[in-house]
Amino acid sequence: MIVTYFVYSPELLQYSFHREHPFNQKRLELTLDLIKNLNLISPSQIIAPRYATDEELLLFHEPQYVKTVQNASHNNNGSLASFGLGTEDTPAFQNMHEAASLIVGGTLRAAEIVMNNQDAHAVNLSGGLHHAFSGRASGFCVYNDCAVAIHYLRKEYDARVLYIDTDAHHGDGVQWAFYDDPNVLTLSIHETGKYLFPGTGDYTERGDGQGFGFSMNVPLQAYTEDDSFLEVYHTVTTKVARGFKPDVIITQNGCDSHHFDPLTHLSCSMQIYREIPRLAHQLAHELCEGRLIATGGGGYDIWRVVPRAWTWLWTELSDRKLENIVIPQDWIARWQPESPLPLPKSLLDPLEELPLMPRREEITNKNRLTMEKTLLYYPKLV
Repeated sequence: MIVTYFVYSPELLQYSFHREHPFNQKRLELTLDLIKNLNLISPSQIIAPRYATDEELLLFHEPQYVKTVQNASHNNNGSLASFGLGTEDTPAFQNMHEAASLIVGGTLRAAEIVMNNQDAHAVNLSGGLHHAFSGRASGFCVYNDCAVAIHYLRKEYDARVLYIDTDAHHGDGVQWAFYDDPNVLTLSIHETGKYLFPGTGDYTERGDGQGFGFSMNVPLQAYTEDDSFLEVYHTVTTKVARGFKPDVIITQNGCDSHHFDPLTHLSCSMQIYREIPRLAHQLAHELCEGRLIATGGGGYDIWRVVPRAWTWLWTELSDRKLENIVIPQDWIARWQPESPLPLPKSLLDPLEELPLMPRREEITNKNRLTMEKTLLYYPKLV
């Protein structure tokens, strides 16, 4: 029987830039409380993260960068701009190194559980900080837990890793970390960078050298809806995973493709967040004996979107069946006084509340064309 573990500690909430910053880890607390209210988790499934050691951080990050983060964490700011810190997106904050190291350690803890237990999945929703580079912070991300964890899996287990990223923003930091590595396939399905940070992730970014064909991107049109998103996701992910034959799958589960999200331009509903983990879960059991590590990622409507999306992720990976998709009144009553907007009453979005997209057919056709271009070099994987 598969046991799924939820990596969590209140200390993970300390990864906090400032009160007005859109990246708000209170979403972790909201999500776990909703999962508990739905009776979807037992106390034995919740495990604490650990801190990543400096040696583990250096599997990916440059020594000078780690030293700079450590210094900036304790009021010795120096010159930070060249390291991507002290910016509007990624300002320095007290104990930043420790807070970011705990997130990385949470993903490493998840990786250790999955690789050292025959029947286990693990979820670290504080992770998925996919924009950080080896020597520079970027896009709310100080350390890149996914890149560190993949290096760790390669070093300790000689694992062939499939990384699937469905955040609305391109998973650039992870892609460039393994751009020439044929043992790591990075697949990112995201909103086109034409209008959205980080501006990369075109289908032409296919990898380099021996890694050519092992970097795959599907940049979706703005205002893409559920059906087109899921058509692309199911088609590309299934073909890529079966062609690559991974030893372990890592997923990045950003939930900022929802039409409520304030930072992106996709127009999906909660339906995609029920379907995304379902396919990844199926492929993990089909291809790599169930070895699946799930991380969080983006998601900036922390009240109406993130808790529901990540509850669907947990429900799927823990093989729990929801008898009722109504959100418990206790959860609504606890959090409504803090929420600036009315909280949803259902885990799914009512169909009548979904926005109408007049260019639906055009968007769908453009996404199909992009998908075909992405898969052009698919035989490389066979």
